[in-house]
Amino acid sequence: MVKHEYSELEITILLEDSISIRALDIYNDTLIGFGYNKGYGFINLETSKNRLQEFKITDNVKEKKNWVSEQRAVVFTDKAFFSLGVGSPARLRRIDLTTQEEKIVYTEMHDKVFYDAISFWNTKEGIAMGDPTDECLSILITRDGGETWDKIPCDNLPKAFEGEAAFAASNGNIAIVGDKTWIISGGMKSRVFYSPDKGKTWEVFDTPIVQGSQTTGGYSIHFHDSNHGIVFGGDYTKPEENNRNKAISKDGGKNWEVVADSTGPGYKSCVRYIPNTKGRGIVTLGFTGISISNDSGNSWKEMSKEGFYTLRFINDSIAIAAGKGRIARVTFK
Repeated sequence: MVKHEYSELEITILLEDSISIRALDIYNDTLIGFGYNKGYGFINLETSKNRLQEFKITDNVKEKKNWVSEQRAVVFTDKAFFSLGVGSPARLRRIDLTTQEEKIVYTEMHDKVFYDAISFWNTKEGIAMGDPTDECLSILITRDGGETWDKIPCDNLPKAFEGEAAFAASNGNIAIVGDKTWIISGGMKSRVFYSPDKGKTWEVFDTPIVQGSQTTGGYSIHFHDSNHGIVFGGDYTKPEENNRNKAISKDGGKNWEVVADSTGPGYKSCVRYIPNTKGRGIVTLGFTGISISNDSGNSWKEMSKEGFYTLRFINDSIAIAAGKGRIARVTFK
């Protein structure tokens, strides 16, 4: 069933705490997993119970012995929850959903390490991405359900421009449809990296998104199907500016065109297609509020001024949003 246009929303707070949340995922429509500035946590939607796991300082790394990375990239598979820290030493944790056992499955130490997003193609194969530590984006791949991860050599990836990186703003840098994968970069250059074969080969395409400084570019990317996608971003230091901050593709990410230029919302950190709207319904949000498009991004309506960083849908009318100090259920009507 194709949904009609949405014109209002209702926000119900599920958790309030002194934490900052930029990444969440939903398991079987009932369990929310999220990362925050000191660890990760869960909320059971059926019982309303929540659990926060705060990391203890156990590092033996002399130069950063008090460092705890923010967890800005999380994802569920059928058996585990994965939580990835941004800075060095970057640790990727696997938490078994049955036993709750936690183990570190990947660690990387480098002055430039900064991981931004993680996702899975299926229960066995997954991908994580981050800023360059060398001449290319940092891309990790697993083929065994997340037990082991390998970093793709720069010889097998397009070269990054000086100052080209990504934003760990919503775990929204990676989009997946089937075997196809898109990654949005930002900063001095904002491009779309594309793999047709689950990360085995890569090419890169330019975008018209605003770029050229450390805070500009695409912050989030999402695809409705293998052809139709959207990039949203801007400049978080100038959140009201709405020129060249949103673009769509109709050919699988090869070409992009700016939509709603100088109209609609300015900077946003997350964009998602609304399920069952045939690509017409799109939601975007950031610390400035929530906006919606009912015509594939050509026009936008502000729905709320309440700020959030990230959002994921449970179905075509209910989503979970998270931000500074809270997680909420968002019902679209």
